[in-house]
Amino acid sequence: MFSGKMNYHDYLHIDKLLSCQVPESDKRGKTAHDEMLFIIVHQVYELWFKQILTEVNSVLEIFKSDHIDEKLMDLIVARLQRVVEIQKLLVDQVRIMETMTPLDFLEFRDMLIPASGFQSLQFRVLETKLGLKRENRLKYNQADYDQSLKPEQRPHMRTAEGETNLFERVEKWLERTPFLKMRGFDFWNIYKKTVEDSLIADLNIIQNNPALAGEDRKRNQTILEGSLASFRALFDEKAYAEARDAGEWRLSYKAIHAALLIQLYRDQPALQLPFRLITALMDVDEWFTTWRYRHALMAKRMLGSKVGTGGSSGFQYLKDATDKHKVFQDLFQLTTFFVPRSKIPVLPAEVQRELGFFYSRS
Repeated sequence: MFSGKMNYHDYLHIDKLLSCQVPESDKRGKTAHDEMLFIIVHQVYELWFKQILTEVNSVLEIFKSDHIDEKLMDLIVARLQRVVEIQKLLVDQVRIMETMTPLDFLEFRDMLIPASGFQSLQFRVLETKLGLKRENRLKYNQADYDQSLKPEQRPHMRTAEGETNLFERVEKWLERTPFLKMRGFDFWNIYKKTVEDSLIADLNIIQNNPALAGEDRKRNQTILEGSLASFRALFDEKAYAEARDAGEWRLSYKAIHAALLIQLYRDQPALQLPFRLITALMDVDEWFTTWRYRHALMAKRMLGSKVGTGGSSGFQYLKDATDKHKVFQDLFQLTTFFVPRSKIPVLPAEVQRELGFFYSRS
């Protein structure tokens, strides 16, 4: 089993790895010291994208099954948590990049045109595998995002778009959640009244708060009335379908109920792993949002109002993508309808007994 022939240098292909940094400024005889940093940071990004894709692909493979063993659920959560730890490194690398000043960057920036990080095939595939749809993407230079890729890469992108993504797999998994209907206990009507009472109480506070100016009162009232209408739609399948068609929600009617139930009763043993999964999905979405925003701030710091090297609007495009390119936004929106733990309906003893053990369909 131990041959004694394996060598660290050879195993990691160090010679090949260290020969991949070829600054454009060196080629032109105008060496810009910070270009090496720029290259290495972006190459490391691509390596981490490869690892994230490895984890996401493994999770997608497990989710193919119509019944997932609880041990595999724990593995899914562990791998998504690994993705989150990698994402933290992606954000930290922005700090390293910012040790390069704008003037340092300008020494070699024009040599990179029209190259752009937007042309990262791996990251576009990753976004797609997570669940970002073509129709939900911002246009890039007035064109579909894949037009910025090399022609030979576009079929690969189309293949990824044609595969079932993580959002869709999670949606189907949520739809299989038991306990959405509880015998002899009308949970949803009780919870609906509890949340409605809470939102209406908030409305009354706003309407009768003398400290609020007229415009502030009107704005807050509009927000709360919108939340109340959105919440009521969760219990009206037709209204929910209309809201979903309008882009207010993405998850199916049944899946959104399951996500709400899991988060409300996360302390029940049967729902602890599902809750950890939902939390991990929110963490992945949040950290990519954080990374995009930090990237946008760095672009503003380095370029001001200049266009990016790929010809986009630089900071503005990156900032808009931060808001637009979220995948699991529904899970964040549900928190609008949470109430204090003390107001959550107490489950019947029979249901609590069933939730005390991992549910099995066998």
